[in-house]
Amino acid sequence: MSEPLETGPIEIDLAIHSYSFVQHFQHAPGFSVFDFIRLAAERGFTGVNINLNRADWRHVTGRSPEHLARVRRVLRELGLTLEIDTSGSDPLHLKVMLQVAQALGARNLRTYTRHAGTPQEVWARTLADLEIAVGHAERTGVPIVLENHEEFTGPQLARLVETVGSPWLKVLYDYGNSQMLLEDPSDCLEALLPHVLTMHLKDHLMLRPEHSPDGRLSVLGVAMGQGALPIVDLTRRLLAAGHRRIVFESVWAYRAPVHRVADDVRPVTLGQGAFRYAEPPFDGVRVLPDAATLAASDPQALLAGELRAVDEGLAWLRAAFAAEGWRLRAR
Repeated sequence: MSEPLETGPIEIDLAIHSYSFVQHFQHAPGFSVFDFIRLAAERGFTGVNINLNRADWRHVTGRSPEHLARVRRVLRELGLTLEIDTSGSDPLHLKVMLQVAQALGARNLRTYTRHAGTPQEVWARTLADLEIAVGHAERTGVPIVLENHEEFTGPQLARLVETVGSPWLKVLYDYGNSQMLLEDPSDCLEALLPHVLTMHLKDHLMLRPEHSPDGRLSVLGVAMGQGALPIVDLTRRLLAAGHRRIVFESVWAYRAPVHRVADDVRPVTLGQGAFRYAEPPFDGVRVLPDAATLAASDPQALLAGELRAVDEGLAWLRAAFAAEGWRLRAR
């Protein structure tokens, strides 16, 4: 049963995800994890979520013990908390990344499956991996959070966590990722809510195939408040369940195709509600379907657009939360 909301203003710890500056990491010369941390601190966020996908550990921009120690020290000096991301469920890989999380002082380690096959085969292989990996999580004291990424529906993910049955395996609820399976974000949250430990808040519109560079029905990231996701309603349900920490993930200009139509979810109506389409003409500011082309022709415009999306989205979120009587905790 959900806990009643306390009286008086609700204070929320708002962290920011490194993907909010993904174009800066890719196209701004010399942009490092320390630049990201500085931008987060300047904007008043109380924590950061850093993506360590790939062999180079991506947005942490270094792998040496000395580098990781410096990242931890800078975060501590600024009073910022940390969550980190990886992908894949291989137990040996997760053992290594849990040790990295421990070294960095991270609160948790996010992952998702990378197995191929039918949904049933992927589910079974992921289950076998995680039944081993939770032992590594317990030994490091760092919980694994499994994200509703683009592979499992809410009910499938909930069943996976319940089958493993370990307190060291929880869920990261992403406000919009279920759309890649044409699953309504509200239905996904309903299935996952008892298992949620952390969350990624973002905003999306749908993109028709004829407007997508690859001709596929897609999900398109926009600045917070510019899309169709029911951000306030989803947040209200998470707060009612007792959560007080949210990760702000601005995904402006991110595009992901719809992978499949899941067969265990309620049908959705494209063009309505959370699945509202982006409508042309596209100005390249609010809606940018093809970031790669702009990166090649005018990378500075791309970087400016990303920064604007973060700042405008944060301003919108502050106002939307204040209207509900919620406030962001000061750092």
